[in-house]
This record gives sequence, C-alpha cells and structure tokens, in this order.
Amino acid sequence: MEWDLVALWHGLGWPLVRLCFFVALGLLVGTLIEALNWVRFVAVLAAPLTRTARLTDVSGAAFSMAFFSGVSANTMLAEAHARGQIGDRELLFSNLFNSMPTFFLHLPTMYAITRSLVGELANAYVGLAVLAAVLRTGAVVLAGRLFNPPLADGCIPCRLDEYKPLSVRQALGRALARFSQRIRRILGITVPVYVLFFLLQEWGLFTAIERFMTAHLAFLSWLPPQVVSVIALQSTGELAAGLSALRPLLDQGAIAPNMAVLTLLLGNVLSSPMRTIRHQYPYYAGIFPQRLAVKLIVASQTLRVVSMILVTAGYVLLAF
Repeated sequence: MEWDLVALWHGLGWPLVRLCFFVALGLLVGTLIEALNWVRFVAVLAAPLTRTARLTDVSGAAFSMAFFSGVSANTMLAEAHARGQIGDRELLFSNLFNSMPTFFLHLPTMYAITRSLVGELANAYVGLAVLAAVLRTGAVVLAGRLFNPPLADGCIPCRLDEYKPLSVRQALGRALARFSQRIRRILGITVPVYVLFFLLQEWGLFTAIERFMTAHLAFLSWLPPQVVSVIALQSTGELAAGLSALRPLLDQGAIAPNMAVLTLLLGNVLSSPMRTIRHQYPYYAGIFPQRLAVKLIVASQTLRVVSMILVTAGYVLLAF
C-alpha cells in the first residue's frame, strides 16, 4: 500500500502527537491532585457512614486510610484480624467497604487519562463507574446494618496524621516522581496500540471481520467488530490499551459515541479476571493468609462485577 505522507500526517501523525500531549498534561494534573491529598476532607466526613454500617473503630480507621493507601488500609485490617479485634465477617465487610475510597484515590488520574483519550465521553464512562462504586458502598452499608451487631458507644478515630496536606512544592515533587514512572508505561501502551488500530482500520480488517461475523456468528452481530477487538484488548486489564484502541475508531467515525461508552463498560466487566491476577492478588497474598486472600478477592470482584453489570444494563436501556 502506498501512503500519501500528507494524508498520513493528518490521519495519524498529528492526531497522535496531540493525543500524547493531552495524555501527558492530563496525567500530570491528575497526579498533582493525588499528591495534594485532595480527598482528605472526605475521609474526615466518613465516620457517620462507617457507624451506619455498624463497623468498629478499626474498620472506620481503615476506611479513612483507604483514601490514601489501599495497601495500608488492608494491612491495618489484617493486623486487627490477627489480634482478634475483628472477626471474619467484619473483615469481609470492611474490605468490601474500602472499595469506594480505593476507587476515589485513583479517580483524578483515571479521569484525566480517559478525558485526554476519548474527550467528553469520559464524563459518561467515569460517571457510570462512580455510580457503580456508590452502589457497592450502599449495598455494603445496608448489609452491615442488617447483619452486624450494634456498636458500643465511642468515636471512630481517623488516624490520618501521616497524611497531612503537603505544601505545593512537596506535592509537585511527589507528582513529578509519579508522573515520570507512569507516563513511560502509559505512552508505551498508547502509541503502539493507536498506530496498530489505525492500520487495522485502514487495511480493512474490521470490514472482513464484520463479513465473517455476519456469515458465521449471527448471535454477536449486534456488536460492531471493532468493539469486540477493543473489549478483548481492554480485558487484559489495561484501561489505557482499550482507550488507545478506541480513539482512532472514534476519530474515523467507525463507531457511535454511545457504543464507545458501552464498549468501555463491557471491557471493564470482562477485565476483572486479569485485573485480579495482575494487580490485586499479588499484594493481597502478601498481607492476608492465602485462603483468606482468595476469599476477599472473590467477594470484592464479584461485587464489583455485579455493580458494573447493573450500571451497564441501565445505560443500555437509556442510551440505545
């Protein structure tokens, strides 16, 4: 195939340069917000919620800690469980309860990257992910209220002195250090995936897949073939990979915006097994006994998948 250099620049070169610039800018801003400990005030306000769920002061402290470090929060719970301060049931409830602060911990960076790659569609996708996190928390609070015994009188300590707000200079230094680590990994995924999907679209692969699906896989014909490819890529556990594959399809008008959001939601659901293997199990196994670690992971991922399925079903009913 002969390439027109001007057309290649306008179709691939300039969009890719612009994309990398906004990814880097968005990542830097999101990392700086994280370094400034912007969610500290939310942790201070969380005590009434933990008491509503009938969780003890240890669980309340772990919930607050999870806004800043999921590993630290789980370590606190593991030590309390080993000392007999909390039982298996409260450990399970507390671990599930911590999914929301852990989610919000990385929300600025998640939104910044998603926004830079898919534009305003990030508002819908991230908003639905936030809704799913809220639903999970509501379910845990309700279950805790129903199944946990009443609490004794007392307060829930925050124990957040270690996470006092940083100065702008300190936060900037921390943000730059994190940025330099993250940007290499993200661009290492984003650039080749963007180029690959641009080439696949130009070479007509998706048209061929569509013809094959129409002839042999009628039960999947409601999904565009590009969507299947993006979902498969996102299911590896890398959101940036799915977003990078989706962007050229949006630029070329190959899929509609509502289908793009649905693609990200489906990829989020199907990425759970890989996310568990690559990210969650390694540090859970280092904090909890093996059997307990598996139990907590299965419970948390099941709750997350169910909440995302409910949100996805609601989106399909409203957007299609």
